[in-house]
Amino acid sequence: MACIELDLAHSYKAHPSQDDDYALLPLKMRFEDGGAYALLGPSGCGKTTMLNIISGLVKPSIGSVCFDGRDVTQDTTQARNIAQVFQFPVIYDTMTVAQNLGFPLRNRGASADHIRSRVGQIAEMLDLSAFLDQRASGLSADQKQKISLGRGLVRSDVSAVLFDEPLTVIDPHLKWQLRRKLKQIHRELKLTLIYVTHDQVEALTFANEVLVMSRGRVMQVGSAKDLFERPAHTFVGHFIGSPGMNFVEAHHAQGQLTIAGIPVNPPANFTTQGDMKLGIRPEHLQIGPANATGTVPAQVKRVQMLGSYALVTCTLQAHEVRLRLATDQPMPRVGTQIHLQILSPQTCVYQNEAWVA
Repeated sequence: MACIELDLAHSYKAHPSQDDDYALLPLKMRFEDGGAYALLGPSGCGKTTMLNIISGLVKPSIGSVCFDGRDVTQDTTQARNIAQVFQFPVIYDTMTVAQNLGFPLRNRGASADHIRSRVGQIAEMLDLSAFLDQRASGLSADQKQKISLGRGLVRSDVSAVLFDEPLTVIDPHLKWQLRRKLKQIHRELKLTLIYVTHDQVEALTFANEVLVMSRGRVMQVGSAKDLFERPAHTFVGHFIGSPGMNFVEAHHAQGQLTIAGIPVNPPANFTTQGDMKLGIRPEHLQIGPANATGTVPAQVKRVQMLGSYALVTCTLQAHEVRLRLATDQPMPRVGTQIHLQILSPQTCVYQNEAWVA
């Protein structure tokens, strides 16, 4: 395993002149030895470019890639000793499952005993033991992707294992099982794993640290708790969560606070001045009494019953906000007015889209 450090930028254009010309804007990142990381963001945000730069498939336009302090920017993927698992399974149909899993070890001259032991260990972890003597051509897409995952994990001497959306072709029901398996494998094998995905559930359940990316920038690095409770940028608040964080414009000056243009009484500890956005999760937004500090009137637009909770959509001046209510709570009716507790200990304050309080 290796500690991986990036200090670089990358553009696919020969002469980039503006931010939009870059797939990755200048960044500095450090992936610790033995860590489990996820690169999370929408399509085109630069996460696969970053992964391919780490692996050596792409050389950065500017800067360097270091493994354990050694500059490997010009090294090939083979020289970097990287294992990479792609979105679609890459296996040899004419080989058995055992031969596929052992192929990276045979290529490096490992002994038959070591290959047999390691293949058995990985096959057991991925529930492939019953298929070891079966040709890969007869397996389902799910099973083939398990083989592809196993080939990436079978070597214990790699600097890192890189996953590029490896569960895309997996049946949704089996995704939960494989995510748990990968988490278990990371705990047992202590591999450095870097996982690219646009699915926040995959990222937050798999990784210890998640890098949220947008338009070539890393917007925040943190645990699932950090990203959910204190998003560093409004993009992170909007992108993380289902639904994402509510944002309401506010202004505070000379002790006067307005939320969505409505005057409210600010709490004593509210010190941020000027224009701002208040961010609050639907899970934390509450219905309060009309005269409570930080409550504003809103009109109920829609009530959706979603099993264990209801999603209530309200209009607050020009804003649309949503709150989650447990089904055993009193349910407001569409068209009625309620008062929303915008200010609470869970409310985040943003200026210029960045978290300030």
